[in-house]
Amino acid sequence: MTTTPAPVIEAVQLDVSGMTCAACAGRVERALNGLEGVSASVNYATERALVAGLSPDRIDEAVARVEKAGYGAHPHDEADDAWSRRATEVRISSLRRRLLISAILTVPLMDITIVLALVPGWRFPGWELVCLLLALPIVGWAAWPFHKATLRNLRHGTVSMDTLVSLGIAASFGWAVATLLFGLGQDGAGYWLGFGVTPEGANSIYLDVAAGMTTFQLAGRYFETRSRRKAGDVLGALNQLAATHVRIRTGDTETVQPATTLHAGDVFVVLPGETVPADGVILEGAAAVDTSMLTGEPVPADLAPGDAVVGGTISTNGRLEVRATSVGAHTQLAQMAALAEQAQARKARVQTLVDRVTSYFVPAVIVLAMLVVAGWMLAGTSFEHAFGIGISVLIIACPCALGLATPTALMVGIGRGATLGILVKGQDALEASGTITTVVLDKTGTLTTGAMTAHQLTPADGVAELELLGAAAAIERGSEHIIARAITAAAERHGIELDPVEGFTAHPGRGASGQIRGEEVLVGNRAFLLEQSIAVPAEADALDGGGVDQAVETSVHVARAGVHLGRIGLRDAIKPDARTAVRALHAQGMKTVLLTGDTPAAAASVAARLGIDTVLAGVMPAQKADAIRSLQEKGERVAMVGDGINDAVALAAADLGLAVVSGSDIALKSADVILVRDDLAVIPDAIGLSRRTLRTIKTNLGWAFGYNIAAIPIAAAGLLNPLIAAGAMALSSVLVVYNSLRLQNFRRSGGD
Repeated sequence: MTTTPAPVIEAVQLDVSGMTCAACAGRVERALNGLEGVSASVNYATERALVAGLSPDRIDEAVARVEKAGYGAHPHDEADDAWSRRATEVRISSLRRRLLISAILTVPLMDITIVLALVPGWRFPGWELVCLLLALPIVGWAAWPFHKATLRNLRHGTVSMDTLVSLGIAASFGWAVATLLFGLGQDGAGYWLGFGVTPEGANSIYLDVAAGMTTFQLAGRYFETRSRRKAGDVLGALNQLAATHVRIRTGDTETVQPATTLHAGDVFVVLPGETVPADGVILEGAAAVDTSMLTGEPVPADLAPGDAVVGGTISTNGRLEVRATSVGAHTQLAQMAALAEQAQARKARVQTLVDRVTSYFVPAVIVLAMLVVAGWMLAGTSFEHAFGIGISVLIIACPCALGLATPTALMVGIGRGATLGILVKGQDALEASGTITTVVLDKTGTLTTGAMTAHQLTPADGVAELELLGAAAAIERGSEHIIARAITAAAERHGIELDPVEGFTAHPGRGASGQIRGEEVLVGNRAFLLEQSIAVPAEADALDGGGVDQAVETSVHVARAGVHLGRIGLRDAIKPDARTAVRALHAQGMKTVLLTGDTPAAAASVAARLGIDTVLAGVMPAQKADAIRSLQEKGERVAMVGDGINDAVALAAADLGLAVVSGSDIALKSADVILVRDDLAVIPDAIGLSRRTLRTIKTNLGWAFGYNIAAIPIAAAGLLNPLIAAGAMALSSVLVVYNSLRLQNFRRSGGD
């Protein structure tokens, strides 16, 4: 009897909840890789696990393995991402509630504890109990996420920053309770570096330490979780571009069906205004197809039978019959989504400095504290005194300043950036900014306005400029084409009163025609006029050919009654502050690259006028990420600035992605930094602020670690009782916060 093996699927995605740091992602990955025949990769940023080698009947086994490791898991559904969204929202909501309650209770607790603990004459009966009751919900309920993570880590024999946070809170609170209940540490044996004995009964100040540590750590975790939530949004946004239904033609019948029923080789119909559901080749019809969501270029592509069309683009003005060549996951749009996920997964694996160091620092401090207690007891010291010294070591090394170093700088830096029109999503952007050597700039919509304007009027001899513009605008008034809008807008600016048009006809891909006062008027490209046997003078031909400036223009020719009236040159105007922004980037020591899908001549013109170092032109959307990676392979650290859907993959692949807020939603979700201010000087400002914030974080971490290295030996020597250790730790935190607040002084280019 033969047994048919269960079919093996290529890869399964699991949504994972409960991860609090990169170490958690590694733990889930190890748990999944423990399954026979399974290869798993966990993305902490998107909170997803990609599991290969599973048969359908083993998915529940993988979920159970993740849950056994202490985390939640659920099979990812591309059509309904509600589970992961709900899990993230529940976590954010829980952190928000805990942070709010903790902050509300910490303020009065700090006032009471610090004043009464250090000024014995102001104490009242039962003051310790009041402090204890205020602290209990903070260190118990509010700090529970840290305690829960610590218990989970201990079950698996590992430690993390959560472990030291939890131990620091528990030790501070526990010692305060012990001193209140049993009078431990009240023999006056603690000295502040020899300057005198600490006040009797003042050990209750540890409640303030425990509460403050909890509040600050919750604040950091809350903002970190909110930032990470945005990391995976690009995948859903890309998928939303795809058409959900398709109009399939079978013989003479057209039926609307779900897009998933379309197969390669099927013929489908796209009506004006509809989204193309798959990649294919046009069989019948012609239309101006809006490809801006993929190419970023403002002028629709004029497509006719035999031309290829890409899924996700929009037919603006014509009916198309298309034979599907690539459907589903094989379309260019789906491949862009896959590339974006791969690029984000790469960046999500970069651990922060704190995550790396604490894997050694945390267990070392715990072991050191135990050794100090044992050493003092072997030296003949009482257990109470030895335990107090051990607690001093643990508290002085407690990561209050270490934990504050990153979130406070991030909060201040991000807050200052928001006032300057710069939204920084997280620490990855700040880490990357410190080593950027090359800035890659998209052209359309980033350096240019993204809107066509009538740049030059060249009438034929004997024809006035306004006559030329008026004739063209009267015809184009009946069209919604981007070129038509540019011409009619120019006529409005000149106050031209347009003649009525009869018999308007659109000629997709070529132009438009109609009758004005009984005369036939044609507006379109040169080929359109030649088809109508209208001679285009040699001097007009020369204008289409090319100096560098002319190469960036789109030429529109106008004819009336069979006679050429002249040419209108339209151009996507460069933003007025683009040159200043490029100069500022050069002043910061960075190279600049222009990356565009436009023609080499048009790109060279823009680069020459702005002083950009290198031009990469004619680059298709799927190739933009390859261009970024090519620069990275040459040793460059690349920042990408873009605004279109075509830039999404490149933004994710770059070491630092910056998106202009006027661009597509997908570009914004792919980027590390969002540029809100309508001023290209925001680009060097964003990089400058990111670099300064990163320097502040490094300074904070350097101080925190340096402080611990210097203070731990003093505490181990018995020169600091727990009270003074807590005070010194608080001072360290104040210095870290003050250093972070200095980021508020950052000034934008040219002043504030």
